[in-house]
Amino acid sequence: MTRNSDNPTTDPTAVGAYELSDEIAQQLKRNEAGLVPAIVQSERGEVLMLAWMDDHALAYTLATRRGTYYSRSRREYWIKGLTSGNTQEVVGARLDCDGDTILLTVRQRGGACHTGDRTCFDARDLIGEENDG
Repeated sequence: MTRNSDNPTTDPTAVGAYELSDEIAQQLKRNEAGLVPAIVQSERGEVLMLAWMDDHALAYTLATRRGTYYSRSRREYWIKGLTSGNTQEVVGARLDCDGDTILLTVRQRGGACHTGDRTCFDARDLIGEENDG
């Protein structure tokens, strides 16, 4: 692998310097923007967040073990925790049976959500629940 930076684990611009293996790339089913959703869970199986990855973000994540994603709104890569300190050490990665979703298992340090919450599913009420009253 080639690198664009002396410190690739903290430089999002180095993300594009990493290439996904042909074996993995051929299994991915990307959307029209070239992205695949990534479900991120803790080692205990707690769902922390959903983010998007392209080939380079996945290659960088697999090489560095740092959760790295592609922001659709900002159109740039982001390494989880680079600015917040709430890091993700990736300990496992799987594709679903169709190859259209990635499941990452991480050691989360700090909150996973950009709001600071433990998960992106903490602050909202449940939807579609029946009231007991």
